[in-house]
Amino acid sequence: MSARPAIPCDHPQRAVLNDEVHARPPESLAAPLRLQQTVEGLSVAAITYYVVGLIGYAGKGLRSAGAPLDADLATAASIPIVAFAVAMGVRAIRKRVTRVAS
Repeated sequence: MSARPAIPCDHPQRAVLNDEVHARPPESLAAPLRLQQTVEGLSVAAITYYVVGLIGYAGKGLRSAGAPLDADLATAASIPIVAFAVAMGVRAIRKRVTRVAS
């Protein structure tokens, strides 16, 4: 993508319009960005589902071993915690990749 220089103009409305046009990303960049955000969101959901399932299996195993634990309650309580941790992890990875790319 080549950056086009702003055309100098004396008319204030045209200058404002130029600023608005140059401030928003081109349509060709909007679709890949939306796709990336969708994939990241689905990744958070899938990883959360997997980890919460592992916690559920661990809770059931501990209960079978005699631990006084409600595996279903532990599984349900872990959902927001795991989802938050995974979302922050994905965010940190995105920031790191973005920093390296720029």
